[in-house]
Amino acid sequence: MSRKMAKFRRSKPKEADLRLSNANLDRLPGHIHRPGYDRAGVTPGIVHLGIGAFHRAHQAVVIDDLLAAGATDWGIIGASLRSADTFDALAPQDCLYTVAVRSGAGTEHRIIGSVLATEVAKNNPAHLIALMADPATRIVSLTVTEKGYCHTPQTGELNADHPDIIHDLANPEAPRSAPGFIVAALARRRAASLTPFTVLSCDNLSANGHTVMRILTQFAHLRSPELGKWIADEVACPSTMVDRIVPETTDADRAAVSAELGMTDAWPVITEPFTQWIVEDNLGAGRPDFARAGVQLVADVTPFEHMKLRLLNASHSALAYLGYLAGYETIAAAMTDDRFAAFARGVMADAAVTLSMPAGTDLAAYSASLLERFANPALHHRTWQIAMDGSQKLPQRLLGTMQDRLRQGLPIDTHALAVAGWMRYVTGIDENGQAIDVRDPIARELADIAKQAGPVADRLAPALLDVRSVFGEFGTDPRLRRAVTRALARLYELGARQAVQAWRPG
Repeated sequence: MSRKMAKFRRSKPKEADLRLSNANLDRLPGHIHRPGYDRAGVTPGIVHLGIGAFHRAHQAVVIDDLLAAGATDWGIIGASLRSADTFDALAPQDCLYTVAVRSGAGTEHRIIGSVLATEVAKNNPAHLIALMADPATRIVSLTVTEKGYCHTPQTGELNADHPDIIHDLANPEAPRSAPGFIVAALARRRAASLTPFTVLSCDNLSANGHTVMRILTQFAHLRSPELGKWIADEVACPSTMVDRIVPETTDADRAAVSAELGMTDAWPVITEPFTQWIVEDNLGAGRPDFARAGVQLVADVTPFEHMKLRLLNASHSALAYLGYLAGYETIAAAMTDDRFAAFARGVMADAAVTLSMPAGTDLAAYSASLLERFANPALHHRTWQIAMDGSQKLPQRLLGTMQDRLRQGLPIDTHALAVAGWMRYVTGIDENGQAIDVRDPIARELADIAKQAGPVADRLAPALLDVRSVFGEFGTDPRLRRAVTRALARLYELGARQAVQAWRPG
């Protein structure tokens, strides 16, 4: 282990208190699962960008399993690119936190110890770059969400006009963006003749490994054509598929978990029993024994990625927009309405015919399992949370299926209603005339379009379909325009509940 990385061995707390920490692990109730290994003997091998709830309920749990199985050099250093919230919550508790797994049968609590330290990138970008450039780091993983890649979702290309990309090209040693940090660290590895780390995206990007490679090489080429070529030739960017539902942690969740522990956990994560991680078997700089922890290593992730995006994520987004408009706060609440459950099933059925899966894949069973997961009454996954950043998500979740169905000569009315739900949502005014807190990278542009068009489907739908960053050339397809305009008119006329009830499978 290098001297740079050695500082991330766990330091002894100054005193024990009623905050979750290394010192207080022995004071936890007996039914609370805790790390089955000596954290002081673990060294980092992974730097993770975007240490939010999903990573801590998914990849960090897998690594925790591997540490418990005897691995010692695959600990995680987590970094937030901007917000200090995670650092402020986890640093005082030695980066320990609880994963609360909720189902109808109850809740299981587990303390995760695989995150050894946290960073706030904007506070000391040079330090984070040094950690990533250190030879002990063999994987840099990411869950920065679609918008964090500074790309155009419809094309998968780097958005060279993105403010963070412009900044990072001018300030390569003090970047803001995920591509900026990764390329800065890779440039140092190249200069030192070191093996590059593997870049492992765990986000819902279409063909995430290929997309990230394209973004990184395009960004690096703008810095130096030689650097861009080296990254293209030497860096591994395996594609992945990740799946676990992780709602936003609420104050009520914090209180419930802390009461169960008998001590404060400032930021536990809440999740479901199901978890899945499929990784392309292409990790160039070494890898943990992923298979030992249930990770599926495959030659081609693409079919599984499309299955998840088009069945799970698409129906999730459809329920989020239309469910929110209908007054349902959570996905589980929407699923208690037979009309919405049937609509989610229809989204999956329409998407399934566009998929080409390996032999033995049971799409009907997978879809049924998704409906069961969505209806989990213990998992309060807010429709508003899932509705965030829709402009970045629609191309992968809905539009690809619509294009494929049109190529097959099939109707697109089901997905058109989901897209219309997004259009109605991003106007920022709900069906009762109340404001919607729309969170989206282009929220202002969408609001301006909605204001100019007004609540008239014949004007609003074409205007939003002309937003190239979302719909690209597909937005000009007259079949899409007719279907979405018709669906939006129905939403305005009937409201979300009745529009869903009036929907019939295509």
